[in-house]
Amino acid sequence: MSILEVKNLNLGFNCECGFRQALYDVTFSLRRGKMSALVGESGSGKTISAMSILKLLPKTAVITGGQILFNGEDILKLGAREIQKVRGAKIALIPQDPMTSLNPLYTVGDQLLEVLKIHQNLEGKEAYKKAVEAFDMVQIPCAEARMKSYPHEFSGGMKQRAIIAMALACNAEILIADEPTTALDVTIQAQIMSLLKEIKTQMETAILLITHDLALVGENADEVSVMYAGRIVEKAQAKEFFQTPNHPYSAALLNAIPSNKTERLETIIGHPPSIQQIINGCKFHPRCKYCMDICTQEIPPMYTVGKNHYSACFLNK
Repeated sequence: MSILEVKNLNLGFNCECGFRQALYDVTFSLRRGKMSALVGESGSGKTISAMSILKLLPKTAVITGGQILFNGEDILKLGAREIQKVRGAKIALIPQDPMTSLNPLYTVGDQLLEVLKIHQNLEGKEAYKKAVEAFDMVQIPCAEARMKSYPHEFSGGMKQRAIIAMALACNAEILIADEPTTALDVTIQAQIMSLLKEIKTQMETAILLITHDLALVGENADEVSVMYAGRIVEKAQAKEFFQTPNHPYSAALLNAIPSNKTERLETIIGHPPSIQQIINGCKFHPRCKYCMDICTQEIPPMYTVGKNHYSACFLNK
């Protein structure tokens, strides 16, 4: 059963040149104990889709339609005070850059205690005990001593663990991990992803992984949604997606991943469109080697191409 459902989300920005749409009927769901990946090139709409769930949008952003249902309640209808009770406590964000996510003027322990005070109404010994337990849970060594450390005394991986600890201490039901390993070296990346998988399994937390790294997705995700120019163009179980990608964009992304094969890596011609470009029909058609006349005139619907496998491409017509 889905804990969160994003249904036909439409969003745009008020710019100097007028209103420009950025998301088109974005639809996906998250399930307890599962990691769902939202993948695509930079600028495809991954992060703004996730920030819509937390209502952490710039002032110029306007949601023009759709629903975001968390345990059946539409988040988009919540007021400022109501969303504050959800944000951080029930739906937590693991940001892209752990280096700048902690206040350098306060100890990491004090920042965790502040989170517990705000979201769990805990103070004193009870809060301190839970904070140390959270540090232990994310495998921060010498947890009690580390409560007194400042952010500059933590490595990048340790900072990321501390941020995850804040989410776990509040018993968050959903973790949104926005490129959680970008600023970390390969060894630490593997440790953080292993930690997220443990959390997913042991605590039945739903995790939304936002990334452009398909290798990371293949090793960790249960489900995959591929975004291109503000639309989801393919959705599938991770195993099936990597075995039989259907959309030409998905196939092109997978063919661009380095492997042990000696064949030359394929590239995708052209560039993703900017938000200000107007492209009729399928937005991928200027870069697609299978482009047909209908692709330049109509937006392809989502076709069912397998069990829980959907693709927005006229090749499936």
